[in-house]
Amino acid sequence: MLAAIIGDKRPAIQAHETIERALRHAGDALSLDVETEFLSTGQLTHMVAEQLLPFDALWFGPCSPYENFDGALRAIRFARESGLPFLGTCAGFQHALIEFARSVLGLIDADHAETNAAAAEPLIAQLPVAMIERTSLVRLDPNSRVATLYKRTEVAERYRCEFGLNPRYLSMIHRGGFRVSGVTDHGTACAIEYSEHPFFIATLFLPECTTSPSAPHPLVLSWLTAAKNLRSAKNVS
Repeated sequence: MLAAIIGDKRPAIQAHETIERALRHAGDALSLDVETEFLSTGQLTHMVAEQLLPFDALWFGPCSPYENFDGALRAIRFARESGLPFLGTCAGFQHALIEFARSVLGLIDADHAETNAAAAEPLIAQLPVAMIERTSLVRLDPNSRVATLYKRTEVAERYRCEFGLNPRYLSMIHRGGFRVSGVTDHGTACAIEYSEHPFFIATLFLPECTTSPSAPHPLVLSWLTAAKNLRSAKNVS
């Protein structure tokens, strides 16, 4: 199985190595041989569909702003529309919301306040409380897929971010088709899912930071399982 880790590496941040470790834990638990390939957003071209076809799943990782904003949005849209299993964490969460707002909700000016402080539609705004190197409670919607995967409605997760969904857009996002499946104890959206997709989940927190060989993260396990099932279905057809 081939998984793409998409983002932009920063010398001081080990996010992508952490993701690879989380994938090893989950792959071992599922007896899957998971190969990973890192793609910087700068590599994402207008031919993104052809670029991503070899992969069984996509993980959009942390470290915003992405160097190639438009390329990242094109890749996220491809995953959302094609059914390719998608997991977004931190920056992946932020950009998945922007892509959805622009492509589905028609908010063509939806933007990220970190890179455009004067945005007409500041969908991603500065958090009221910065979540840098913090572990905090996540309250899950009991009817969400995410809660089903965790098998609980409250969990503690690790964060490394200062920007998240602007609360004035929360109900619009929810009504538009993205379920806001988790919020922080301050009421900030921190997990979303797209029910019309085999596996499309994004989190403001970092599930890759709360995993071990004996306890792989449930979201990563489910993401790989969805990729395995898609691969099997392709082989049968």
